[in-house]
Amino acid sequence: MEYDKIMGLLGCHTYGAVDHSPELAHELGCEIMQIFTRNPNRWDSKPLTEERTTRFRAKIKEYGIKCVMAHGIYIINLASNEKTLHKRSEITFLQEMDRCEALRIPYLVFHPGSYRQTTEVQGIRNLVRTLQRLLDKRPNQKVKLLIENTAGGGSLLGAQLEQIAEIRNQLEPSARVKVCFDTAHAHAAGYDLRRPEGLGEVLDEFQATIGLKHLLAFHLNDTSMDVGSHRDRHENIGYGQISLDTFAMLINDKRFHNHPMALETPGDEEWFRKNLQLLFHSN
Repeated sequence: MEYDKIMGLLGCHTYGAVDHSPELAHELGCEIMQIFTRNPNRWDSKPLTEERTTRFRAKIKEYGIKCVMAHGIYIINLASNEKTLHKRSEITFLQEMDRCEALRIPYLVFHPGSYRQTTEVQGIRNLVRTLQRLLDKRPNQKVKLLIENTAGGGSLLGAQLEQIAEIRNQLEPSARVKVCFDTAHAHAAGYDLRRPEGLGEVLDEFQATIGLKHLLAFHLNDTSMDVGSHRDRHENIGYGQISLDTFAMLINDKRFHNHPMALETPGDEEWFRKNLQLLFHSN
């Protein structure tokens, strides 16, 4: 299968100190990067100093990184009906927004959460009301909040595109809430990406339910799980269920010109290099 030259902007999620991550991304050959602005598994975090934020912004410019995404920490659950967890999640998410603004990161990717101990309808209501409240608190911020589709299973929100559309539809039209599409999660949720035709079908459905204009970023992950398994297990590109032709079709799709596409594959830095090289030469 032949494609035009690569259109999407490729990179990966880099780990470690915020102000050192641009250098690592540059060493790996990334055009874009994704980071955590804080420890992803802890509620408490030291504030970012002006020195660190200035150093980060300077290095992004120095290394020519074209776009940065931040990923929200894992323990946040804005859909929760449990008062203490929900309040803590809301406070922490606002801190995440403020950190992105200080670092001049345009996209904050987050999981929509789980409605455990309540209903799907109530979980979506909790999420929507909280997002709107947070946006109202920071009306002048530029950071966009990107809902990440999930593998689903149990009470997790975001596995089906219709559900993400419902979340967005309940927000004010001007809300800065968009979408990040994860290939591994989509496959696990039941969207068959073993063939490029499957990708075409899910993108058509995305256009019909949400609108591709709201799709701003991608996570490029293979998966070791079968389609519809609802199990979130990332795999290196070419080692899982999703075909290399599917990835090639996505990164060469002209509709996603200049869209950031970040790897979240397992392994060390050498594996990131292998994955990026495979993608760069997949056209």
